[in-house]
Amino acid sequence: MSNPPRSLSPQRVRRLPIGSRPKRIDRTALVNQPTFRLVLVWGALTVGCGLLLLNLGRLQIAEAPALQKLAQEQQMLYMRPFVPRRQIIDRTGTVLALDRPVYTLFAHPKLFKESKQAIAEKLAPLLQKSAADLTKKLDQGETGIRVEYALSESVADQVANLKADGLELLQSQQRLYPHKDMAADVLGYVNDEHKGQAGLELSQQRLLERIVSPVRLRRMGDGSLMPDQVPGGFLNVDDWQLQLTLDSRLQRVAIAALQQQVTKFDAKRGTVIVMDVRDGSLLTLASTPSYDPNQYFKYPLDRFKNWALSDLYEPGSTFKPINVAIALETGSVKPDTPFYDEGQIQVSGWPIQNFDYSSSGGRGNITLSEILEYSSNVGMVHVVQEIKPSVYYTWLKRLGMGELVGIDLPSETAGQFKDKKTFLESPIERATTSFGQGFSLTPIHLAQMHAVLANGGRLVTPHVVRGLFDSKGQPYWQPNFPTKRPVFSKATSQTVMAMMEAVVSKGTGKSAQIPGYRIGGKTGTAQKANPNGGYLDRAKITSFVGVFPIESPRYVVLAVVDEPKGGDAFGSTVAAPIVKAVMGAIISLEKIPPSVSVTSEVGR
Repeated sequence: MSNPPRSLSPQRVRRLPIGSRPKRIDRTALVNQPTFRLVLVWGALTVGCGLLLLNLGRLQIAEAPALQKLAQEQQMLYMRPFVPRRQIIDRTGTVLALDRPVYTLFAHPKLFKESKQAIAEKLAPLLQKSAADLTKKLDQGETGIRVEYALSESVADQVANLKADGLELLQSQQRLYPHKDMAADVLGYVNDEHKGQAGLELSQQRLLERIVSPVRLRRMGDGSLMPDQVPGGFLNVDDWQLQLTLDSRLQRVAIAALQQQVTKFDAKRGTVIVMDVRDGSLLTLASTPSYDPNQYFKYPLDRFKNWALSDLYEPGSTFKPINVAIALETGSVKPDTPFYDEGQIQVSGWPIQNFDYSSSGGRGNITLSEILEYSSNVGMVHVVQEIKPSVYYTWLKRLGMGELVGIDLPSETAGQFKDKKTFLESPIERATTSFGQGFSLTPIHLAQMHAVLANGGRLVTPHVVRGLFDSKGQPYWQPNFPTKRPVFSKATSQTVMAMMEAVVSKGTGKSAQIPGYRIGGKTGTAQKANPNGGYLDRAKITSFVGVFPIESPRYVVLAVVDEPKGGDAFGSTVAAPIVKAVMGAIISLEKIPPSVSVTSEVGR
């Protein structure tokens, strides 16, 4: 018989100890626990937002200018495009200097798909170099080898047509002087940075260098320019050219004649100057030896100065006409005043004699014109002794002795002349000055002084710059030169011109005669001063200055040859033939008709 199910009797229920109660659940804590978390999250979010707001404020306010500048640098491109220097042309429009695009060839052998020898053999005929030399150069590294620089566009195109991997052409601008050394002493040259270093390239840098303002361009994210942001015509440049007073045709003739005489007499150097006496413009300013400005780096530094402007010398007898003009202008002598030529005299214990004293002795009474014809040193001393010393000094200073002439080329040197006290107190100083020694000046200064005699007595400023002109020949800018300052009267100038004509027709300047033309001139053969004092043994400077046409003087032509050798080296034999050749070229180029009368009555 089964047992009946057991019932849950009260006796089997567990009873809690008397005095204890069951533990109650904290419903408030349960409710408040999610709130705390919520507050914690919101607090963290609030703090984070606050920090973000602070950072935003820092970025938008404190660092805004710097960040804006950085953004502009990334988004904007400021470009100053390279523009070529202005061309230089001569008076006839012949281009003397211009910019041209050139290319530098780099090789990266690691990119070659052919052998180095194969590449070298392809380049050799284009670069006019041997394949062996090019192969040796290509062996210098794996990349960035400069094979050649300053390649012309035609050669660069031929290199590009090879389509050889590993060859790179970089374009740049180069100054080109088509006529090489023809006018280097005037033009100068520019360095690798395209800055003038000598001649007009230096002194006229402001006129030759085109100024282009930077252009602001906007870039896209990949760095490329936004086409619609490129301003139209921002690369347009003017067509102005710097025109000179030089005549390249005459310059070539002068250089050829000069080089011939320098070679014939084994001279150190020489220079030729042709000046238009009306305004001081120079048609020729040539020197030898010179240099090729296209390859200036191959020449010594002393070639870069124009010694006709920078080196001083004692002019000798070519200065005598200047002293004659001073004596006439001050009224110290008259054209018919006689002078006694002893052939040799002493002044303050110093002997002075004529260059031909050993063969001709003294000439006795001679006229002022004959003093120039025979180039008498003694006669000139007597002429200057008639001038009051203070007056003589004042007139020499009026002619700019010891000062710059103000030519528009760089590196001009001022002449050396004694101070007033020494000059006034020393008779020998005045005596040597009378025949062009004891002081020094530049050839350009002597040419300027003779221009004063030729143009009627006015002092003009030598210059080579005519101005800026456009491609149609219209002037944009022209230089302003000092006003022509009167020095001598027209009557004095004409008298001295007649005397200089007699020098060529009857005196020491006969070798400068050109049939059918009236020409004036003066020879000069001076001892060469020693930088340490005194004079160098057997060293001399020969010169000749010519003026023509005498009936209406327009041109002064000066030739100076330094240290010609030989017993027959004089101004009449060395320099006068140069001047004659140049004057002949002027007559041909300018189509100057023969003089109406070639008979001079001076000295009769």
